[in-house]
Amino acid sequence: MKLAHTAMFAALVAGALSFTLPAIAQEKAIVHAQGETTISGVPAKVLVQDWATFDNLAALDIAVAGVPSSNVPGYLADQVPADLLQLGSLFEPDFEGIAAAQADVYFVAARSAAAYATAKDIVPTIDLSVNNDAVIAGLEKNLTILGDIFDVQPKAAELIAALDAKVAAVKAAAAGKGNALVLVTNAGKLGVYGRDSRVSWIYNEVGIPSALAEVKDGDHGGDAVTFEFLLEVNPDWVFVVDRDAGTGENNGAAAALLDNELFNQTTAAQNGQIVYLDPQAAYITMNGYSAVSLMLDQVLAGFQK
Repeated sequence: MKLAHTAMFAALVAGALSFTLPAIAQEKAIVHAQGETTISGVPAKVLVQDWATFDNLAALDIAVAGVPSSNVPGYLADQVPADLLQLGSLFEPDFEGIAAAQADVYFVAARSAAAYATAKDIVPTIDLSVNNDAVIAGLEKNLTILGDIFDVQPKAAELIAALDAKVAAVKAAAAGKGNALVLVTNAGKLGVYGRDSRVSWIYNEVGIPSALAEVKDGDHGGDAVTFEFLLEVNPDWVFVVDRDAGTGENNGAAAALLDNELFNQTTAAQNGQIVYLDPQAAYITMNGYSAVSLMLDQVLAGFQK
């Protein structure tokens, strides 16, 4: 009987402790573009200085508390509540506001990556920058990282599977359709994007042949070209990034610029094989889930006309 009473007492004590001891948050070491950051538990208050990361979090149904105060992509506008904290521009974060927010995690990438050196001493900071030579692979890696951080791995896997299916569909549709150039228009000037640009996935991961063997990718305006050069190269397809529209300066500038006597003689123009990519998805967000999905849909629709 004494043993039975002892066992019962031990069970009661264990039960009481299970209700009174606070749960210990599990720490996770997150490896990212600028090192390793330790976070405790699942972050509740999230700050984002990069629209691609916001895009990915929105696709994963993760709420955020703070966002950049500029360049909101139009295709994401209805998912950005007006009462979110404004954290400064993509290039110049408001570190005082970030510190005052007392967030659990802060994400930077691309244009805001330089903020990491300062931010990491204020709040757990993670850099989700993506290499231009493997945009879709980088996007999928970031979805996996975010899935692990927020314990939504099944949702991340679902998004990755859907993205892979779209890439496969575009590859199949593009097969045998000829070569292509990605043009960027910028303040009345023409440039070409290549295999190390913000939309390099068209060549590298979708596998559409480039009409040019070598391109010197520029950050904003690409590799400068003329209409005479474009007619000489004579691509079968042209994918257009309108930088002016992407930055909100002049919607429709690309279409007006390309309505040119020389350009209209190219195979792409003659056959109506010009695809205007969503300018903000292509130029501002670049590697967000919805951005890449939207552009893949646009490329697929072009090939299926």
